[in-house]
Amino acid sequence: MTLPECSRITGGPTDVAYQAKILDKYEIQYFRCRETGFIQTETPYWLDEAYRDAITAQDSGLLQRCITYAEIMALLIKANFQPQERYLDFGGGYGVFTRLMRDRGLNYFHCDPHCQNLFAKEFEVQVEEPGKYTLVTAFEVFEHLVDPAKQLKQLLELADTVVFSTLIVPEPPPKDVDEWWYFLPQTGQHVSLYTVKALDHLASSHGATLYTNGKNLHCISRRPINFSIAGDNLWAKLRRRLHRVLSDR
Repeated sequence: MTLPECSRITGGPTDVAYQAKILDKYEIQYFRCRETGFIQTETPYWLDEAYRDAITAQDSGLLQRCITYAEIMALLIKANFQPQERYLDFGGGYGVFTRLMRDRGLNYFHCDPHCQNLFAKEFEVQVEEPGKYTLVTAFEVFEHLVDPAKQLKQLLELADTVVFSTLIVPEPPPKDVDEWWYFLPQTGQHVSLYTVKALDHLASSHGATLYTNGKNLHCISRRPINFSIAGDNLWAKLRRRLHRVLSDR
């Protein structure tokens, strides 16, 4: 049995929270941070195997997610920034989101060293140069991070605002891994699962403020952000729009 590890958010103590079979192969433990409720796997020695395919077959919602977040980010950028400023999609997979944003007239670039860029090849960049972007997006990335604090530090060196998606751990927390689909132990890729308290700790420890809809979309920024556009009213509007599109088919 693996001994409890230090929290990758606070550095403080954790408790054993769950056990599961990762990749239908390895029996592993999950630990919960005592201070924030953040959930992490034991040190993920299986990642090379898990990322033989960067995007798993279970991610059937990838395209619709890109379309939805393109709608939301266009509104967020309009409310807070200028379209000619430079934007970066980090961990952008096939480049779908970057292509959608550029088609909207936004100066977006793509970075993902682990996945083939199919749709934004001419806008692929490396991210070594700090302060080069106004905003970084990272959709469905944070749950994959082995060291979230270190990665957030690197992203905030690129831009003073990071907008990202990841599902918040339900309250009360699941009693078992099987009670919440987002654990996804069969893929082996989700190694960090967040509470709002954990995200707030991440933000404050980097001199930034957390903005969140409390569910799936979050912003950590060192500047004031109008994030109200990402609230429940917008999601309801997008769901109605999607329903109309599907009904017309």
